[in-house]
Amino acid sequence: MSLEITFLGTGSAYPSPARGASALVLRREGQCWLFDCGEGTQTQLMRSHLRAARITKIFITHLHGDHFFGLPGLLCTLSLQSNPDPSKPPVDIYGPLGLRSFLWRSLELSHSQLLFPYAVHELVPTRDQCPAEEFKDFSGLDRGEEPPQGPPGRVLHLDPGEDSYLLVEDEQLVVRAFRLFHRVPSFGFVLEEKPRPGKLNAQKLKDLG
Repeated sequence: MSLEITFLGTGSAYPSPARGASALVLRREGQCWLFDCGEGTQTQLMRSHLRAARITKIFITHLHGDHFFGLPGLLCTLSLQSNPDPSKPPVDIYGPLGLRSFLWRSLELSHSQLLFPYAVHELVPTRDQCPAEEFKDFSGLDRGEEPPQGPPGRVLHLDPGEDSYLLVEDEQLVVRAFRLFHRVPSFGFVLEEKPRPGKLNAQKLKDLG
């Protein structure tokens, strides 16, 4: 399994002419996974060797603007570059609770209709992930208001006795989210490659002593 990492933005608080806000792409077997999407991410993608159309998963660490204000615009651009295909798998977006409401409201208010499906999987934070006065409970956002065509997705709670949220698992790797402490609830993402059994002929080794 080959992995390639490209830093699109390493700036903090706001983009600058020479440095974009937080964004990182992991390229894996033809797919691109985007971690954070600050302002300027689209421009940085155009300057890179990467193809935005290959983005299949997006991971947002926390809901500070310099980490996700570029997301609605990126999704709209991806839509402009897409052909309608109802059989296409959705772009999976992972992030803290409240992200689904932000995207739904942004796209609704701007009359944006995406030509591809997307799903938002929200991580429910715990109260010890930020100072007590900064914690906000977003579990009731848009309750009873979200239309049936709103983005699907899971709401992921931390299981008792666990220290991480299981996000993705396939034959080659596992992706988990871990809680981080910040001014607002934040998450780190860990990609763990599964063990790959070797191809040694153990019986032949035994026969040869």
